[in-house]
Amino acid sequence: MYVLSDNFAAFREGFLSTVELTALSALLALVLGIVIAGFRVSPVPVLRAFGTTWVTLMVNTPLVLLFLAVTLGLPALGLKGWDSFWLAVMALGAYTSAFVCEAVRSGINAVPVGQAEAARSIGMTFTQTLGQIVLPQATRTAVPPIGSLLIALAKNTAVASSFNVTELGSVMKTLNSAEGYNIFLVFFWIGLCYVVITFAISGLFRLLESRLEVIR
Repeated sequence: MYVLSDNFAAFREGFLSTVELTALSALLALVLGIVIAGFRVSPVPVLRAFGTTWVTLMVNTPLVLLFLAVTLGLPALGLKGWDSFWLAVMALGAYTSAFVCEAVRSGINAVPVGQAEAARSIGMTFTQTLGQIVLPQATRTAVPPIGSLLIALAKNTAVASSFNVTELGSVMKTLNSAEGYNIFLVFFWIGLCYVVITFAISGLFRLLESRLEVIR
């Protein structure tokens, strides 16, 4: 009945893989989300249309369907040889980027219009205004919702277990199918691992919020 001690190596591998999957997917989601948010407020109609289409597709597509599109669609297009882990990063990052985009866009909309107008009046381009004036101020508003989104991302990594990715979800499936282990203890230890990850993300963003409040 010593489920943790008997399978500590599996728990450790699943935990570390989940942390790595969360971190890489979060990085991709943040980069994509900020870029798409810039597209959505861009004065260029084509970029605005692309940003709107991206957000609409990702927000309204179930995550499992997006996993299927990535794992089956990319090989069908000739992009073969991708490891299942990196395909999971792509799916999770793309999916979460749409929500990050909306959080960043809300932060941009919270910045007084006069800030951008003043920047343009001294000859700054749209990219300079966005990167040097608007985004630094929008970050203060966007940080709390982005923290919640990354916590949701950490929990969404469990979907990857259905696509041959080793993480906590796959460990739970393996132990549940094994004989001699109490299923409630398996759920408890797996759940505790997710709690540790989400608490770490929450603590990091609380620290970031407090730093931004000092700057303010």
